[in-house]
Amino acid sequence: MLPWLDPDDDTTPFPALETALNEPNGLLAAGGSLCPERLLEAYRRGIFPWFEDDQPILWWSPNPRMVLKPSEIHISKSLRKTINKEMFNCTIDTCFSEVIRACSKLRDHQDGTWITASMIQAYESLFENGHAHSIEVWSDEVLVGGLYGISIGQVFFGESMFSCKNNASKVAFVFLSEKLSDWGYQLIDGQVQSNHLETLGAYSISRESFAEQITLFCSAEASKNAWLNT
Repeated sequence: MLPWLDPDDDTTPFPALETALNEPNGLLAAGGSLCPERLLEAYRRGIFPWFEDDQPILWWSPNPRMVLKPSEIHISKSLRKTINKEMFNCTIDTCFSEVIRACSKLRDHQDGTWITASMIQAYESLFENGHAHSIEVWSDEVLVGGLYGISIGQVFFGESMFSCKNNASKVAFVFLSEKLSDWGYQLIDGQVQSNHLETLGAYSISRESFAEQITLFCSAEASKNAWLNT
C-alpha cells in the first residue's frame, strides 16, 4: 500500500526514495500538504508533487532523473541565430503568477492539468518567500514564453515552461542556464525525460546519483547577486 502522509502533521517523514514504485515510475507517497516547509523538504530530498484535481497530493521521485549542468547547455546553430536576432527580451521574477498560470493552461492532447489551483497558490507562496522564481520571455512587450521552478543552494528545480511563439521556451531555458552558470549553480533538475530538454543538453542519471548530488549542492551557497531582477 502506498504510504500516506498526514495532512495535519508536516513532521511526518517521507519514505526512503528506494521504496518508490517502478510503475508508475517514481510514485513514492500520497497525502501531506503543500505548505512551504513540506515542499522545500521534498525538493531537498529529490521529491516533487504531481497530481490532478480529483487526486490526493502525490509525491514522486522517478528513476532515472533528467538533469543538466548550467555551464554545459547545448545551443544549436538555429537557436543561436534566433537569440542573436534579439526577437525576444528576457526578464526575471517580473510576473511569476502570469507565468505559472500560462504553464497551467491545457495543451494539445491533454485531458487535465497537474498545475491545479492549490499548486498555483503553493508556488506563489514560495515565490513570495524567495524560493520560487520565473523567467519571462517577451516579444513587443507581450509575454510569449517562460518557465518557473524552485531554487535551493546551487540547484534549480525546474517545474514547467510554456511557449506561445516558436523557440520562446528554449530561449527562456538558455537565459536561465547562462544566469545560473554565472551565479555558480551546479545543477538543473528536469525531473523526467523530455526530448525538448535533451536538445538543450540534458541527460539522465540514476535516482541514487541525483540524491547524492542535490544533498551536496543544495547545502552550498550560490552568488549573492542571484535572482536580482534584470
